[in-house]
Parts: sequence; structure tokens; C-alpha cells
Amino acid sequence: MNFVTRAILELQETTLMAARAARGFIQGPRYISETITQMDIIGVGSLTIILLTGFFTGGVLAVQSYPTLAYWGQQSKTGQLVAVSLVRELGPVLTALMVTGRVGSAIAAELGSMTVSQQIDAMRALGTDPIRKLVAPRLLALLVALPLLTVLADCVGIAGGAFAATSLYGLSVNEFFTSARDGISSDDIIGGVIKPTAFALIIGTIACYKGLTTDGGTVGVGRATTRAVVTASIVVIISDFFLARALQYLLGMPVN
Repeated sequence: MNFVTRAILELQETTLMAARAARGFIQGPRYISETITQMDIIGVGSLTIILLTGFFTGGVLAVQSYPTLAYWGQQSKTGQLVAVSLVRELGPVLTALMVTGRVGSAIAAELGSMTVSQQIDAMRALGTDPIRKLVAPRLLALLVALPLLTVLADCVGIAGGAFAATSLYGLSVNEFFTSARDGISSDDIIGGVIKPTAFALIIGTIACYKGLTTDGGTVGVGRATTRAVVTASIVVIISDFFLARALQYLLGMPVN
């Protein structure tokens, strides 16, 4: 089986799995406690890495952009550049990649271990649907937590940019935040929430699929985890391009 055929089949299977998970959560049974537990693991557990990533990304943007803007006499636009870059692109993408590395790998490893130890088969034998019990709560938790983490990363990143610009270059705090506020539009905020929602669906479906299709014993668990992280990261980056282009048309952003 060549690469293209395998990719199409996996896309079909992951899509069907996501549809079954959505139908299962709507029709029930709903595993609310498991969903809340996953929200805690994904959201609260990822706070440290998201805060660090957001803060220092905003700081780097300010450090790299201020000298260039100052050369053209536009250093007052530093806040706008940092805010727009974070809200439109870097915030959603970097947050998704961090969550992929931390949460996607954990989901694939957990479900992979359950698969090779025949716990999934035991659940089916007892009449429990593993898609509704295991996949649906994780997908829902990601769909709720990832947009919130992205918004947090954007806010912390803007604060990091303000810290770098004011402490290193002496830019006024009010000037930085005024520029940032004036530079962000409602379309940027809407797009900055739509992207992580799509990324959450991508990360969750790929991680769960790779975990549930694990074979080869404990060695296969490691292999499935690696494939889940690599595949989800690549798909997130590729889909970001198409989402950005689609949002330009849907939200009426400049395309020329």
C-alpha cells in the first residue's frame, strides 16, 4: 500500500471515529466525570509550558522587531506587531504544537497501552463502546481546553512583549498596549479562536486513532506515540496554511 492510499484510508478512519465520538456524546451515555478529568489534565496540566512559551515568544518578537521598526521610525508599532503575530498565527500554532507534544503523546501512549494489554477488547466484551468511553471525553476536553490555552498564551505573550520592549528599549507601557489594542481587530480574535478549535480536533483524532490501532506490544506503543506526535504536528502546520487562507476570505481580510 503506497503512502497516498494509506493516508486517505487513515483520514477516512479518523473522520469516522470523530463522527462516532460526537454521536456518542450527543446520544449518551455521557462520561462527564471522565471529561472533566481530561480537561484538568489537558488544561491545568499544560499551564506551565503554555505560560513559558507564550511569554518568551512575545519577548522574542519584541526583541527582534523593535530595532527594525526603530530604523524606520515606527517603534511605536511594536505592540501592534507583537499582538497581531501572536493572535493570528504564533499563539494558536505554538500552543497546538506544545499540546501535541505533551497531551497528544500521552493520549496515544495511554490508549496504545490499553490496546496491547487487551483492555480495549475487554471493554467491548463487556458491552462498553471504547469510542464513547475513551475518545469522546478526550476530544471534548481538547475542544474546550485548547482555545482557552491559546487565549492565555496570546495574553501572556503580549505581556512578555511589553516587558521586553519597556525594559530593554525604554518604550512606554501605555504606548505599547495602545498600539497592541488598536492593531487587533475582532476578525483577528475570531480567527484566533477558530484555529485552535480545528487544531484540537486534529490532535485528538490523530492521537486517539494511533493509540487504538497500536500493535506490536510495548515496542508498538512507543512507535504509535511517535507517529501520533509527528503526524499531528505536520497536519497542524499544513492545516494552518489553509485555515489562514480560508479565514481571509470568510472574514473579509485583505488577500492581495
